[in-house]
Amino acid sequence: MDYSTAKKPDIIPADETQSVVVSANPSCRDGEKDAFDLPDELPVLAVRNQVTFPGTIVPLSIRREKSRRLLAALLPDQKIIATLCQKDPENDDPAPQELYQVGTAMMVLKLLRMEDDSLNLIVQGLSRIRTTEWLATEPYLRARIEPVHEFVAQDQETEALMVNVRAMARRVIELSPNVPDEALVVLNNIKPPGALADFLASNLEMELDHRQVLLEETDVTRRLRTISEDLQQQVEILELSHKIHTQVRANIDKTQRQYFLQEQLKAIRKELGQVDERQAEIQDLRARIAKAGMPTVVRDEALLQLDRLDKVPSASPEYSVIRTYLDVILELPWDASTEDLLDVRRAEKILNEDHYDLEKVKRRILEYLAVRKLAPRSRGPILCFVGPPGVGKTSLGQSIARALGRKFIRMSLGGMHDEAELRGHRRTYVGAMPGRIIQEIRKAGSNNPVFMLDELDKLGADFHGDPTSALLEILDPEQNNTFQDHYLNVPFDLSGVLFIGTANYMGAVPPALRDRMEVIELPGYTQREKLHIAVKYLVPRQLKQNGLKPSQAKWNEAAVTRIIRDYTREAGVRELERQIGTVCRGIAAKVAAGRSRGRTVTPRLIGELLGPRLYENELAQRTAEPGVATGLAYTPVGGTILFVEAAAYPGKGQLLLTGHIGDVMKESAQAALSLVKTIARKKHVDERRIVPTDIHIHVPAGAVPKDGPSAGVAMFTALMSLLTDRTVKPDVAMTGEITLRGLVLPIGGVKEKVLAARQAGIKTVILPAGNRKDLIDVPDDAKKNLHFVFAKTVNDVLSAALDGEVKKSAGRK
Repeated sequence: MDYSTAKKPDIIPADETQSVVVSANPSCRDGEKDAFDLPDELPVLAVRNQVTFPGTIVPLSIRREKSRRLLAALLPDQKIIATLCQKDPENDDPAPQELYQVGTAMMVLKLLRMEDDSLNLIVQGLSRIRTTEWLATEPYLRARIEPVHEFVAQDQETEALMVNVRAMARRVIELSPNVPDEALVVLNNIKPPGALADFLASNLEMELDHRQVLLEETDVTRRLRTISEDLQQQVEILELSHKIHTQVRANIDKTQRQYFLQEQLKAIRKELGQVDERQAEIQDLRARIAKAGMPTVVRDEALLQLDRLDKVPSASPEYSVIRTYLDVILELPWDASTEDLLDVRRAEKILNEDHYDLEKVKRRILEYLAVRKLAPRSRGPILCFVGPPGVGKTSLGQSIARALGRKFIRMSLGGMHDEAELRGHRRTYVGAMPGRIIQEIRKAGSNNPVFMLDELDKLGADFHGDPTSALLEILDPEQNNTFQDHYLNVPFDLSGVLFIGTANYMGAVPPALRDRMEVIELPGYTQREKLHIAVKYLVPRQLKQNGLKPSQAKWNEAAVTRIIRDYTREAGVRELERQIGTVCRGIAAKVAAGRSRGRTVTPRLIGELLGPRLYENELAQRTAEPGVATGLAYTPVGGTILFVEAAAYPGKGQLLLTGHIGDVMKESAQAALSLVKTIARKKHVDERRIVPTDIHIHVPAGAVPKDGPSAGVAMFTALMSLLTDRTVKPDVAMTGEITLRGLVLPIGGVKEKVLAARQAGIKTVILPAGNRKDLIDVPDDAKKNLHFVFAKTVNDVLSAALDGEVKKSAGRK
């Protein structure tokens, strides 16, 4: 605005207007007899966001046209108006019912016309009034009013409240930096209780509704009590704010003082020729960076952070963040590696010492080592060992590290659900640290360790991210030479690391991750293999762990065989070792107590120490009636037998499936029933037993989830057994997927299923004809005394499984 041409405001002083008649006021305050005589009718000025009190001088900004008409009609002849606060401040033209009933009679002191043609009104509160009747709404509001009398109790409570309120108000003024000093003078000169209450009510910070309540309160003592509570709350807030401000100010002053003294100390040491400890530390870090053998990009980043460290005060929080980062980056093995021992014969010897059998796995590992020897710079595949628990996946990784002469790192991925656990957190977060990959390599002190990622199939994912996505880069030989941890923010070469993954079941591993690894399956052990492993490895280890000499616990093969047969049901040897340990502890307790010098472990002693057998062969009893068939299943912990039970009862031809089975297995059951209905007439099955009958198929052990298509043959056989009243041979077990044409399709896990059948006492195993080639992986001792039937159609299955003659038919072709 150009103030040189601006129009000066027109000022109408109070002494140029008509005088106001002053006489006795009916609402005489605190015994005073002088007050204003108020007219019975007054023009009403609606105000918003403001409650006016008697005895206070307040400015009012006049912008609404109705308020302008009111002032134009009254001034300068009449100078007393009524102000009422409107309930809704957004309403530009409030009706009488939209105003509070109690307001204040005000005297106009000055009217200022501003440069933007707006009006500012200076008014002084005279007394409380109440509207009794509205006389007009146009051209401005006019109402009949009556004075509101206030009651003042002349007692000790009122005097005590005045002293308390005045003291707290002084404290508020002291703690409020923007309150002028004149406010304290005004406060000390107010004597009447009502005037003191109105002065504080108009100046304290409070809600508009609460201020209106104070205006309408006629009991001065209660008004003072309410204001005392408001003042107490405001004093507590101001004191807390003042305390916080003082503490912050003290911390800033302390930091500035320390910085000033440190600078002085530097100058003094420089004059005395003494070495600055901080500069010596910076020089030491610079020398370590030069010797660390970092790539150029990493060295430049480290020097940049070192320059920042030199400029940041040591008391700053950023100083410790930078220093920690430099410590981490300097402790990483950028060029520290172990030399590979690529002696294939030595590696073969170590593998044979540490593991029994596993010829296929050992051969693949030796091939890997041979390629590394002939082509050292070649990037071999990422190996992944898959098999049931306890078959030696982790120990194989340790043997590989020992054969190569490398450091060994094992990191369990089970339950990991945050990508930051692998990639680290950015340094902007408090307490940030590198990911597990960089941390483990830092601990190993070598950039080419054998790094085992255990339990790949048990990774999780949630809103934090998907760790398997981070593993895609880590396990890709074409990308991991520039792996970038979020904390380091510089590339680290992982191409020299030999990553080995392990899993119990590859079904849970994402296809993209599975594609980056060469899967090597470690199947379960046969009884003979378990016997050799126990005698050669497990028994000596448990004797040593329990403090026994071989002469104090002499084991024979019959005792180990009983543990394998009667006390374990597993593909690996973990439970077998636990049971051997239990026997050794029982012998150790007697030796330590002096009751025995040692024992020969026999099958009888096994029964005494381990109690009744845990597993019995009940196969014949469970399949002695029609409708029960024995299937073979493959689980992440190895092979197992699976009983399929079928029952029929009057109904509407519905199929009921129970036993915690999955969607694929449910579809197999529906396909089996459809096939039975298709070939019912050819198999001499009375169709009247099918159509009005409900079929119930149940797979026992309902708490264990089951799924897969390989139970289709067993379900079909159970249904045919039920509907033809012919029992399934008790020593026959079967596996295979069926089609609606009656064909038997190949399945997986043949070795594990055959081992489970042998362990359960099965004599005949029915397999799909397409799985004949898979028997080469089954050890000869496991196939011994087992008769294999290779079925192409369901007719071959029924011929081998059901008692009695099966007439010629093989389903539709």
